[in-house]
Amino acid sequence: MQQITDIFKIEDLKKRIFFVLGALAVYRLGATIPIPGINTAALQALFEAQKGSLLGFLDIFSGGALGRFSIFSMGVMPYINASIIMSLIQGAHIFPVLDRLQKEGESGRKKITQFTRYFTLFLAAFQSLGLTIALTKMQAGGGPSIVTNPTFGFYFVTVLTLVTGTMFVMWLGEQITERGIGNGISLIIFAGIVEGLPSAVMSMIKLIQIDEISLLSGILILAMVAAIVGFVIWVETAQRKIPVQYAQRMVGRKMMGGASTFLPLKVDQSGVIAVIFAVSLLSVPYTVGSFNPDAAWAQKLMGFMNHTSLLYQLFYVALIIFFCYFYNSVSINPKDLAENMKKWGGFIPGIRPGEPTAQHIEWVLNRITLGGALFVSAIAVLPDYLRAKFNVPFYFGGTSLLIVVGVALDTIAQTEAHLVMRNYEGFYKNSRVKGRWFNVGS
Repeated sequence: MQQITDIFKIEDLKKRIFFVLGALAVYRLGATIPIPGINTAALQALFEAQKGSLLGFLDIFSGGALGRFSIFSMGVMPYINASIIMSLIQGAHIFPVLDRLQKEGESGRKKITQFTRYFTLFLAAFQSLGLTIALTKMQAGGGPSIVTNPTFGFYFVTVLTLVTGTMFVMWLGEQITERGIGNGISLIIFAGIVEGLPSAVMSMIKLIQIDEISLLSGILILAMVAAIVGFVIWVETAQRKIPVQYAQRMVGRKMMGGASTFLPLKVDQSGVIAVIFAVSLLSVPYTVGSFNPDAAWAQKLMGFMNHTSLLYQLFYVALIIFFCYFYNSVSINPKDLAENMKKWGGFIPGIRPGEPTAQHIEWVLNRITLGGALFVSAIAVLPDYLRAKFNVPFYFGGTSLLIVVGVALDTIAQTEAHLVMRNYEGFYKNSRVKGRWFNVGS
């Protein structure tokens, strides 16, 4: 393909892509280095038994790093949790100092980012300690203990290693964002999920060869996955176009304006951000329960965190819908759009400029956000339900699918923007790939 060749003709773009590949290779290498003092056979047996639970899901989310109890086991979860809490605090205007920093522009944003990093350090220590305590008390089916010698030295080294690994992964994600293509945190999650796909496909092929599942069933599974992927791409790139008319006005001796255009609002504005936030937040109760897994309240909490339970799925859907609306409230301000439109002589046909325009944009945004949120929720939950009901032999559920497709679309869109900016053709001659630029930590 000519567009692929064009990528390597642009020196800056080529360097960015190779940097991303190198950074992801470093992350995947760290995800395979286990922490010493762990009975790997007992650990594998535990995660094999926990496939349908939140613990098994988080292992897939980490690209198998949690199942190996590697130095990157915590991944970017503490950073995402810190970003969520900081965003909620800013949105609620709890601390006036954060409101002042928001108004200071780039310097204020850097200070807020620094606060988020400090908070990430605290959450990483808390979650690492909870995970370490849980593993020392867990056994796989009454078998040998996972931790061979749970001394104070083991706790100290393990927590220190996990916290250091989290901070390094956070730094690596920031470097990918600044010096590469795409959002670093999202690409790290993407790499972790995709890592298990080839082996899962090979496992299904082996099951077909030994007649565990029929060839027709295998074809139907692949066709269903392909159809869901196509549907996700269709909705992820869908837009609601609000028509905008610009009045003619004199600028010097020239008549300006009079053009017709539109205001594009994405149906799924938040994309994978809402899903990532929801999954990350669901890991917090599990961490709290892991401090005393034998207690009655902890057992009830762990039962609730069963990935296939109806109550868990309803709570998961509620979180996704909440974060879809929350992301839109942070990223789009209808009043600012209306004021900018009015300043340049633009108006929506049939709607008065100013406050009525802002209300109309908000009315449209709320309705398409509901549709996008329900779509994301359905894709996140239904494939997992079908997988459990029909015993699909590998895990590549709806949440994973949303993240993989969403991150891939955004990365392709940004690569295409670099090509078009340098007068090269995009990936499609007559259209542009519609993506979004987002930052998990902003």
